[in-house]
Amino acid sequence: MQIRTGDTFDPRVIALLDHHVTAARAQTAPGSAHALDLAGLRAPDVAFWTGWDGETLVATGALKTLIADHGEVKSMHTLQATRRRGFGGQMLGHIIAEARARGMVRLSLETGSWDYFKPAHALYRAHGFVLCGPFQDYVEDPNSLFLTLDLTR
Repeated sequence: MQIRTGDTFDPRVIALLDHHVTAARAQTAPGSAHALDLAGLRAPDVAFWTGWDGETLVATGALKTLIADHGEVKSMHTLQATRRRGFGGQMLGHIIAEARARGMVRLSLETGSWDYFKPAHALYRAHGFVLCGPFQDYVEDPNSLFLTLDLTR
């Protein structure tokens, strides 16, 4: 997979992100979905990448800077037809490396707590993320799972 800086104006990217947000919101209780929309991905504190298998868009991922040494994983999604081929892990590895390169010492994320999100939980745990409490502006929510990774290890 080739990882590129994401073009949030590319219709293929827009379509995959739209699917990601729609699917996640359909599997999440109202008020508990925290996916970034296109405007959020275009914010100056967000770095966004896309993953390509040839000319096929297969993955997205973003890194939001919360404070100088703490980042948040956002917009992680792998095209359904290409799952279980390692693309999600490659994208997450890229985000982790970018966070370290930017001097971050902590990387956190929020994801859904429902069964739909269990493959994501497994991916994050395989990369060393552990459970934590809400961070930044999040609040305790039974529909959310909060994970963090110590980047100094």
